[in-house]
Amino acid sequence: MTAITEQTAETYGIGNWGAGYFGVSRKGNLVVISPENENLTADVKEIIDDLNKRGVRTPVLLRFPQLLFGQIRKLQTAFRKSIKEFEYEGGHLCVYPMKVNQNRAVIEEYLREGSRYNFGLEAGSKAELYAALGLELAKDSLLVLNGFKDRDFVKLAFAGAAAGKNVVIVIEKMSELSHTFSLLEEISASEDPVKLPMLGVRVKLYSKGTGKWEKSGGEAAKFGLTTTEILDVIRQLQEAGKADMLKLLHFHIGSQLTDIKRIKNAMKEAARTYAKIRQMGIPIEYLDVGGGMAVDYDGSRTSFESSANYNAREFANDVIYVIKTVCDDENVPHPTIIQESGRYLSAYHAILVTNVQDEIETVVEDLTPMAIDEEDPPVVRELHDLRETINAKNYREYYHDALEHREELFTMFDLGLITLEDKGKGEVLFWDVCERADQFAQQKKYVSEEFDDLRKLLCAKYLANFSVFRSMPDNWALEQLFPIIPIHKLNKKPTEYATLCDITCDSDGIVDKFVDLHDVKTVLELHKLVKGEPYYLAMMLVGAYQEVMGNNHNLFGVPHEAHIYIGEDGHIIKKVIYGATLADSIATARFDAVQLHDQYRRTVMQRIKDGDLSTKAGNDLIEFYENQAESYTYLSPNGGGE
Repeated sequence: MTAITEQTAETYGIGNWGAGYFGVSRKGNLVVISPENENLTADVKEIIDDLNKRGVRTPVLLRFPQLLFGQIRKLQTAFRKSIKEFEYEGGHLCVYPMKVNQNRAVIEEYLREGSRYNFGLEAGSKAELYAALGLELAKDSLLVLNGFKDRDFVKLAFAGAAAGKNVVIVIEKMSELSHTFSLLEEISASEDPVKLPMLGVRVKLYSKGTGKWEKSGGEAAKFGLTTTEILDVIRQLQEAGKADMLKLLHFHIGSQLTDIKRIKNAMKEAARTYAKIRQMGIPIEYLDVGGGMAVDYDGSRTSFESSANYNAREFANDVIYVIKTVCDDENVPHPTIIQESGRYLSAYHAILVTNVQDEIETVVEDLTPMAIDEEDPPVVRELHDLRETINAKNYREYYHDALEHREELFTMFDLGLITLEDKGKGEVLFWDVCERADQFAQQKKYVSEEFDDLRKLLCAKYLANFSVFRSMPDNWALEQLFPIIPIHKLNKKPTEYATLCDITCDSDGIVDKFVDLHDVKTVLELHKLVKGEPYYLAMMLVGAYQEVMGNNHNLFGVPHEAHIYIGEDGHIIKKVIYGATLADSIATARFDAVQLHDQYRRTVMQRIKDGDLSTKAGNDLIEFYENQAESYTYLSPNGGGE
């Protein structure tokens, strides 16, 4: 790479958060690197160009199943090595929580690779369980059922076990045990031999996690049984002669766990609980350590909310060592460890690519040559003098003067003492002073806070052709950071500072916090828009939660989707799934396109009847309206700077 390319890659932090999956080509384009062979890459700009030729416009979600495979192997390898190093006598399995990304393509690709290691699934609802039962799972994999359950849910679980799945019903409430006993009675009355599900209990630990989801753990957590309730479950099972069904102990202290110390504390508490239950003669085989393994979104390797101060091997080492130590101390068998790390597995594999539609002008610019004369109000002339004489020595003082003059300008206008033209001149001059003051301030070794704030005010606002609420809802709702990077021009130094605005009709539809190795950036370094040239941005690491949590704000539907394979000759587009049309999106709000067409047709026909439209013009309107039903919900891309 050239010096500029290396500097640009450092600016966007690719080497910090990319986990080895992303890089920059000699052309200055973002590339995705195959986990199997670092010499095999796919050029994202070339993929977008290829899709454009097929009529697939941005925004488009790119899936790279090989990155999903890479994460599965990293996780499996980390635990395999830790088990060997610490002479752990139990095993390790993973169950992918379907709630993280229920998309069929994601689940099937996960199973394609995960089945090699007997990785299974976790379902937290009847719909997820219904889908899971129709999928081919590895013979020795588990299907763990979390969440609150009614009788139908439990009955569906029994149906899964009877079909040969290794189903584990995790008891979250005592009523779920009652449903289980009721169904067991029905089975005992039948003469047909039936495979039964296993049972698990989720323990409510005292330990808590860290970050945005720390309330998932601790004594006030939503899920989990108290010690007294667990003892009651064991007693009831023993009295019913079904204690041998209890095979799993489960706990979960939160998602995106940023601090390894908190994880170790939870492991100790859970392992001790497991050991005590084993000593009661209950044949528990599995210890489910839940999910929460974090993704380092900003690459800082810290306990910051969008990062993690550990990697997969450190996580595996601590889990294996802590559980082994407690079990050896209590003289009980080492359990098979079950893990539910969905975010870690799926975040990297998906990238949302969109185009910058335009720039939203926020700073007043002089659209015509400005002439200042003696007839202009004193406040305008003073602002003009500031603009003409500001320099590296007086810029701070002049900036403060400009702020005072702007207040005076607005006050005089409110009192009717100056004209609208005078106000316009003053505004242009004020922003000119601000821009020049900012230029001088940024040249200093230390930039004061007031000029950091000015930089945010002066930064460009790029209108990006996507919906934050649909494609990055955690950024809006939880201020989750996602890496954002241009997919091209990375061999050119970015010259603009910008924030991003989406195309929804909502002031919250903005992205104004960006990943940084040492802090959170409030502006993103981007390139100047060139008229007639497209400019593309990639929202990275959006494969976990974002598409399934996305909502229909403004009825922007799901974007186009393309499945990409990285081969010897670059990228191969395996599949294209077209995004939501206008008809698809209005259907989510229970509108019927046919009914709308009928009503619009009647309205137009009445206009024709009244003589307000010609027959041809009316028919053209009807045809145009009805054809729009199959159009994309997003904007037709401009050429970047148009």
